[in-house]
This record gives sequence, C-alpha cells and structure tokens, in this order.
Amino acid sequence: MASSSKADVTEQEEEEEIDHFNDFTLVSSWERFISEIEATCRQWMAVGPKKLLEKGAVHLDSSDNIYKVKSDLKIAAKVYSMEYYFEVSNNGKTADWNSTLHDLHLCFGVKEFLVISPQSASGVVLDAPEATKLLSTVSIALSNCSSLWPAFVPVHDPSRQSYIGIQNMGTNFTRRFEADRIGSQVPIKFMHLEGLYELFVSKFAYCTADHSMHLFKVHLRMKLTYRTLPHDEDNDNNIQEPDAENADSETSLGGDNLNRKHWDDDCPWNEWYFAEDPVKGFDLVATWSEKVVESSLEMAELENASPHEAENWILAPNLSPILSKEDRIGFASQLLLLVNALDISFGVQFVEDFVSVQTPDSDNLNSSMVIPPQAVLDHVLKDLFLEGLQLPSFAKDEHKSFQAIKGAPLESLFTQFCLHSLWFGNCNIRAIAVFWIEFVREIRWHWEESQPLPRIPANGPIDLETCLINQKLQMLAICIQKKREQNEGVDASANMEENIKGGEKSSSFHAKSQAFDGKRDSLFIPEDFNGSKTAVPKFNANSQDVHSADQSCSDSIRRGSSGPVGSMKLLKSCQSLHAPFTQSAPLMTEDMHEERLRAVEASGDSFNFSAQLERERLSSDMSAFKAANPDADFEDFIRWYSPGDWENDESATNLTEGVMDEWPPRGRLSQRMSDHGNFWRKIWVDAPILAAFEQKPLLDPNQEGEKILHHLETLRPRQLLQQMVCTAFRASADILNQTNFGSLKQMNMKMDQLYLTMASTLRSLQVNLSSNISETIEDVRRLCVVFEHVEKLVTLAASLHRKFRQEPRIAEAIFSDFYNFYLPTMEIGLADAVNEKEFDMKLQLSQDERQFVSNMFKPPTANQSWRKVLSMGNHLNGHEPILREIIFTVFDNASDSHYASVDGHDTSSSPRVNEHEIETYRMYTCGTSNDLRVALAVTSHD
Repeated sequence: MASSSKADVTEQEEEEEIDHFNDFTLVSSWERFISEIEATCRQWMAVGPKKLLEKGAVHLDSSDNIYKVKSDLKIAAKVYSMEYYFEVSNNGKTADWNSTLHDLHLCFGVKEFLVISPQSASGVVLDAPEATKLLSTVSIALSNCSSLWPAFVPVHDPSRQSYIGIQNMGTNFTRRFEADRIGSQVPIKFMHLEGLYELFVSKFAYCTADHSMHLFKVHLRMKLTYRTLPHDEDNDNNIQEPDAENADSETSLGGDNLNRKHWDDDCPWNEWYFAEDPVKGFDLVATWSEKVVESSLEMAELENASPHEAENWILAPNLSPILSKEDRIGFASQLLLLVNALDISFGVQFVEDFVSVQTPDSDNLNSSMVIPPQAVLDHVLKDLFLEGLQLPSFAKDEHKSFQAIKGAPLESLFTQFCLHSLWFGNCNIRAIAVFWIEFVREIRWHWEESQPLPRIPANGPIDLETCLINQKLQMLAICIQKKREQNEGVDASANMEENIKGGEKSSSFHAKSQAFDGKRDSLFIPEDFNGSKTAVPKFNANSQDVHSADQSCSDSIRRGSSGPVGSMKLLKSCQSLHAPFTQSAPLMTEDMHEERLRAVEASGDSFNFSAQLERERLSSDMSAFKAANPDADFEDFIRWYSPGDWENDESATNLTEGVMDEWPPRGRLSQRMSDHGNFWRKIWVDAPILAAFEQKPLLDPNQEGEKILHHLETLRPRQLLQQMVCTAFRASADILNQTNFGSLKQMNMKMDQLYLTMASTLRSLQVNLSSNISETIEDVRRLCVVFEHVEKLVTLAASLHRKFRQEPRIAEAIFSDFYNFYLPTMEIGLADAVNEKEFDMKLQLSQDERQFVSNMFKPPTANQSWRKVLSMGNHLNGHEPILREIIFTVFDNASDSHYASVDGHDTSSSPRVNEHEIETYRMYTCGTSNDLRVALAVTSHD
C-alpha cells in the first residue's frame, strides 16, 4: 500500500511550505488532524493514479478496474484509516453498472472518492456528532487543497451499510450523500416501482399533494437480475416417468431426462464417482436504458413490462467453488493416493507383508490404513469376474496417443482391477495388497476350474504394447482355452484329418508364419491372415481342390496339405509343391522376448542361434512340410519357407509365371544355408515326417499357465504398483476422453497435452526403476496436479455442453473465458495459487438466444419449498427478480452552470453537467421485497 504520511513532498510543495509559517503551538488537535489529511491528499493529487499504481496501489478483487491507497491517521487516542479509491480506465472504456463496481460507485455514481473510517471492530462511526465532525474535517482539508473528491464516512450498524458524505462542487454548490438499508419488513409501497418513484419525487417536490397527479421529468435506468433454480434432488422422487412422446426429448437445461436423479448420470466417470455440477446456475441481467418518466402511472406500466422488452440481456454463470479447491474427489485425488502407495512399496519384498503389517512402517500402516470388510471385497470381485463375462470392445473411443502409455485397454480385466483399487479402501497400500491377493486367488480358481477369464480375449496375438501383467493375463486366457479343449476331449488333430478327407480345410491349425527376429530374413506372413481361419499358402494356391492338385501322389501318403503353391514343383520329382498346415508359433510375453533377445546378443551368431531358439517351431514346420511333400528335399523347403535363401540364376524363369522350359531350374542355396554344418539342415535331417495334427503342440498350456500364476503370486509390490499407476492414469484419461463436450478446441487441445505429459512422465515407471526413485515419485505427484486441472475442465465442459446443446456459442464463450481465467492456476498449480479473485463473466446475449435462455427459467411448481408469494413485478416465467436496481435522476436548467470546471479543477467526480442542465437529485435503489437499500445524492446551493 502507498503510505503518504512519510513520503517526500515535491519541490514545489517544499517552496510553498517555506513561504508560509504554521504556528502549531496554538492550534487544536482537530486542526492538526485537518493539516495531516490535507498533506496526504496533496501528495496523492500530485502523484496521480498512474504513479500510485507503480507505488503499490491495491486492486479491488470485487471490481474490474478500481484501486485504492491507504493512509493511517491519528488524533488523540483514536486511529482512523483514510482510503483513496480511483478508477483506471480499461482500453479507454469507463465502467458502467453492468461491470463489477465498488459499492459507493453504484450508490452515488462517483469515480474517485475518499473513505475515512475508525480502526475498530465495527469499522463504522457509531456516534452521530463524531461522524458529522469527522466529515466536516475531511471536507475542510479537501477544500484547502482545492480537491473536488467526495468523501464518505460509514455510520450506524455495519449491517445497514450506511454512509454519509459530502463533496465540494466549487464556489457555490455542495453535494451531500446519504445511504441506508432496510433489512426486513420493507413497506409494501416500496416493493413496487410506483412507490419508489414517489419516494424519489418526495425529495424535491415540497408539496403535500398527490404525486401521481403531477408531472415530473424523472430520468430512470433499471436493471433486473434473475437466477435459475438450483437442482433440487429432493424432488426427483416426485417426478413422474415421461410419456412415450417425450421420453427422448431434452430439457432446455441441456438434455437431462425428467426422471434423471443426477446431472452426470450418463457421463463416463459416473460409474466410479459422482461429480458435483460445476455450473450451479445462471444469473440473467436485463437492463433498460435511460428513459424519461413523468408520472407514477408510467411506473406502474413499467412494472408490468416483460423482461423481453429490455434493451440488453446479459448472462452470468454461477460456478461452483469446487473448481478452485484442492480437496475435490475424483480420479486425480485417487491417483495421488495410488502414487503414495507406490512410494511405500519400495523396499518391501512381498505383497503379503502389507497384509500382515510386517514392514518397517508397520505402526503407521496399522493405524491409518483400513482394509474394507469382506462383504465389500466380495462385491468388487463379483463386479470384476461375474458381471464382466462378455468380452467388450477394446477399441472404443481410444485416444490417438494411448499406446504411448504402457497400460492396458480400458475394459480389460487388469484395468478394471486398477480402477476398483482407486476406490477400494481409499486406495491405501494394505487394501491394495488384500485386493491383489484375492484377485490372483480368483484367477487361480479360473485356471484350475478351466473357466474363461472375463474381459480378456482368448485368441489372437499377445498385445506387447500393454503392460506385462495384462500380457500375462492374456496368455493365461489362451492357456485356459487350450486346457478346456483338452479337458473336453476336443481332438483338434482328428478334426483336421477328417476335414481334409472330406475336402474341407481345417480351422484348428494355422499356416501362420512369423519372423524369428530382425537379424535374419523374415518368414512369410500372409497379408490376409485371420486367426480363426486357415492361412493362405505361399504364392497363392490354385482354386483346385487339394485332391485334384496332384493325382500322382496318393492321399494316403500326402498328409496335412492346404493345397499346391502356384506352379511350384519339387526339384527332384517335379510334383507340385504343397503348402502344409503348420502349428501357430508359441505365444510369448514381453519378458520372454527380452530373455531370448539377450541370449541371441550374447551368442553373437544371430542366424544359427535364432534357429536354436526356434528349434521346436522350425522342426514342426519342417515335419509338416515333409508330410505334405513326401519327395521333398531341404532345398524345396528353403524355396517355400525362406525364398531369400534360394538364389536363381539369371537365365532361370520366374517360378510364379508358369511351367519352366527346362528342369530342374537353375539355382542354389544362399551362402549361409549352404555352409558346412548349417543348423537348419541338421534340423531338417532330424525332423520326423508328421503332419501338424499329428505333432505335439508347441504350446504346453499347463506348464505356461502355472508359470504365469507363479509370476503373479510372487510379483514384488513395487512392480505391481508401477504397472497399476501407469494403467490407472491411462484408464482415467481414457474415461475422461469419452466425455461429450462438443467442439471445444481448448478442451481437445488440453486432452492431447495430457496424454503427452502422461507418456513422458510415466515412461520412467515402465522400466525397472532402481535410481532417482524420489525424484520420479515427485514427478508423478505433479502429474496428478496436472490431471486434476484437466479433470475439472472436462466436468465444466461437459456441464456446459449439456446445458447449451442448442446454443453452442454460449457454452464456448463461457468455457473460453473460464479457461483463460484458470490458465495461470494451471501453470503454477493449485497449492501455489494466490489469486483469490472469483470468476466473474458477463456474456451479452443476442436476440436469437433470448428464448433459449428464457426457457431455462422453468415455471415453479406448487410443491417446491422455495416458492413464496410474489411481491414484485417484471416476472420471467413466474420468477420475480432476485435483485432490482434503479437509478432515478432529475436535472435542472442552468444557463450559467457552476458545475463546469471551476477554478481549473477536474470535475470527473461531479454529476453529469452540460451547458443547459445539471443533475440535482440522484437516488439509487437496490433490493427485493425483503431487502431495500436507498442511496440519495442532493446538490444544493451554499
């Protein structure tokens, strides 16, 4: 704050003090007080508003462009505060009453003024003589320094908001102010415009006659404020079901069905928590521009006027304070608890240790972390395993950047476990441990009973883009399916043989081929491969049936053929080369791939070593090829299996174009295949002649299933929590991303930024975290703050979109204003935010938007408790204004106005003047039927 009592005076003032001698030995304490006020005012006048801003003038949070400076003054044992309020124009625009103004600015129309009040508990002057004396003191000081600032003193009880004031207008005129408030039992007469008009007229009409019979040119401006009703959940039970015609219709407040109990019932997060509606309602401000009223009868007509006749409609949203609080319950708050659990998990070997509370922080765990009762646990497990048997669509509403976060699909079993964990026991580490143990126990039961796992596909490749636990569960689901086939006596090999004999292709085995790794030639993978059908052989088989493909070879010798491969022939026998049915490659999770990759890198000979790693797979394919082609050699297998390792001579004809002119074709094996001791040739020699249906399955479901269960049961707590954090963040963001908030570009941009931020922050948790643990945890905690910002914006965007589906411009304008208002908080975080200013937006409505907004004010029903007898006019759909503000003014003719610039002084704080008339009386009224405030300003001749 700017303090002028100790500030330096300008050189000009110093010279004036030298010219005048002040003898303070004979003056009274009040005269010294006047002198001190005068010195302070002179300094403020000399410095000016712009420099006062530089010196620390305080901006009023309740106004747009009003500032103040303060100085403490002492007289005898009392201390007073003198505050100078001034307005700084914004882009050359002066504030009107549609802007947020200071109370005295509204009451008396002044732009800059002084307020002097005692430093006491009440802050008002309770003694009337003291108030009069104090006001006179300030008036004398302002007159001495030739200032035209009005000065005010708060009086009476603070609840009355009463002021008295005075302004020196120049040489002959003085303006006096008085404001008071009736807090209850407002006279019926003053509830109506006619009574308020007559109250104002009585201030300058000195006759006792009926004012309604006289004509007075009174200038009037009026502003009415209406407020939408709050959502009354207590009345939802009384709402009847809509009929068939209106069952799908939307209400004007955004499409809620009449029988809906909560605003976000159809929002994606509603399954996990109820969000408070961030939009509590709206204020509609209807303003009438200045008009001249000559009788109380005209006021009665104006009271019956519809708000639709007002010149301007302004809509102001009432947002919930929850948007600026940190303790909001949602995904962000629960994710922070999950991160805290991750922090605790480091250093503990087994999940069971948290259940038995045998940890270094056992006392803290035992006292602050509660495990929910068994009934709650059973209910959650039922929701996971019994109500999720139907496999959902994993590709629903996925964000384009979701794969950058190594989690799991939103509807998958592990993701649902993570989401339930956020709310189970308020996400403490002990509750998570109990939940995980029971979760794994339930999975083991499904394994032992050969029951399919819910929410997990039992076919297709392992999705290596997901977290390791999800990969393990997907592989276990496949093992359970194969185990079920074994237990049910389904003989896939017999089915294939029977289908082949019947001229049909088997669907139990695939001719799918996969690359061993990137360090050797890739094997053939059909472009139109489908896991549920037989793969197309190499070079596209002819449309002929397998029995007519080669009559020279009997069906009893050739086994497991899917048909000839184009015109390819065996090198020695010149018979058609047949593509065999082969077993699918054994499925592997990410850790199995990494283990094999490390072994290959350690070997150095990537070609032969990769063949050793894939020996079972390669041997199976060779055996199937021998069964389908009894006269085949190793070179024939290479030509079909790895064409890149067969080198044709330049004169040789392309094998795919037709029958060759000479036989056998000119060609040879590549260098690596023809080397002595080649491992592939050794496998070829040792491979038995067995069709795919005659071979032992490459994947042993019993062995792999037990390995997976052992992995889940012995998983370290930090490994579990790291994957849970990544999956929970991704799932929570995916849920928010499903929210329908229209075409809000800023919201879409913020969601894109959230995914990128999560991907970069969570990347450190997707590896074996061994260093910088505390730094990583803090980064993830900061991510929770970012997530909370976005979550709040999503709920606001959803609420606005629902309320303004038919008028999207309104929703976009409100959201854009709030986004810009909230942006500094998002940049520094809620904990560091110091701006306590509330969001205050006023949106000018067009004529086309008025009817839609008017429909938001539903006619009140008889059973609503808030309803009361209407006492005021200007009703909007049965709603009376919550606030009515009127400014009455009267102007007198003056050919030689003393209110113009007097003695070169600024008249910015003076009433409206021109060459012909001056404002002599001004009355501002504000209130309702239960509350009325009146402020009167009277200009008089001295």
